[in-house]
Amino acid sequence: MARWTFLVLFLALGNELNFSHTTEVSVNDKDNKLCLYADLRVNFSVTYEDAANQTKTALFVLPENVTTNGSTCENTTSTLKLNFGEGHSWVINFTKTGTTYQADAIVFAYNLSDTSLFPGSASNETKSVTVTPTISKVGVDTYYACKSQMVLKEKSVNQTLYDVALQAFVTNGSKGENETVCSADTPTTAAPTTAVTTTAAPTSIPTPAPTLPTPATGNYTVAHNGTVCLMATFGLRLGYKQGQKEEMINLVPNMTSMGSCGVNISDLELTSQKINITFTFTDDSKKFHLHALNISIITATGVTINAANSSLSIWEATVGSSYMCNKEQTYNVTDVLTLYTFELRIQPFGVKNGQFATAHECLMDDTSLLIPIIVGAALVGLIVIVVIAYMIGRRKAYVGYQTL
Repeated sequence: MARWTFLVLFLALGNELNFSHTTEVSVNDKDNKLCLYADLRVNFSVTYEDAANQTKTALFVLPENVTTNGSTCENTTSTLKLNFGEGHSWVINFTKTGTTYQADAIVFAYNLSDTSLFPGSASNETKSVTVTPTISKVGVDTYYACKSQMVLKEKSVNQTLYDVALQAFVTNGSKGENETVCSADTPTTAAPTTAVTTTAAPTSIPTPAPTLPTPATGNYTVAHNGTVCLMATFGLRLGYKQGQKEEMINLVPNMTSMGSCGVNISDLELTSQKINITFTFTDDSKKFHLHALNISIITATGVTINAANSSLSIWEATVGSSYMCNKEQTYNVTDVLTLYTFELRIQPFGVKNGQFATAHECLMDDTSLLIPIIVGAALVGLIVIVVIAYMIGRRKAYVGYQTL
């Protein structure tokens, strides 16, 4: 019965909801004219220690309700400061040179004594991290626009910015109509080619992505105090878009693995020279699932692609068991990146003696579930046919009766 309930819920829900929202603010100068504007989304992932010396990860977003106390607007420097919650702040500093401006630094300060975000924290201090965003050469009187994700990592904090619209040094008292688009949103233009032909040719011929072999399976572990606490084995393929072109890459199993294990949150991070992937799992004491995914790829052309999703609900299994799916699975992480898994088995909690626990199989692997589904579908179809035949028969009998 539990399996049937799960199937009904799975078919009814279809896609997961994304609870992130935008934060929109305006800052006025001393003459009460607009000088700074921001409309953006920011997701935070902060790792901290609790009183039991266990590692936890707090996941939260920049809320809609913020204050801008501490923001300033000067001729060549501007500061946007967003204050929220119990002593948290997000600050971005701008400088102007000639006809362009740039963001020099982002400073994120978080108060570990805020129990709503950091329950059980062993520390009550306020910590901060400083990162340098790739926001530069923005034309004066234009706003910086970027739909793509920008992942900023520093120490134990990950910040993911996307759907960004920022304008500093507003000169006419209102947000500019023109935009400076980030490179991640700008389609790449192929070098022109010359062809000699006497017939008309299509304006563009799509190049199919090369067929890749099934990726090799890698085995990854995370240990806490010398004891394995997270185990994973899988083959991974990443698909990403550069403009209108789709690329595929298989992950080589020799990636460095690291991470952390907490009471209800565990992380697995895989790194190589050009790829960084962080999986974040949550445990609600009954079931675990993959909650968040952060991916960074340096492409062959040198362009960095960042993708993040913190509202996932996949690879779910009962705590104390593992999740397994041998068949190929496809997940659209964002509009620009797709994750493919092969021969997947994962256990982020409750690992004992370095061995996987009993596996919860995915629907594609569980052939015992296919038979009742097929039989049930056949029965439903048969019932529909019988009802239709019965209604047609009754109608004919009724017409014959009227004729008599």
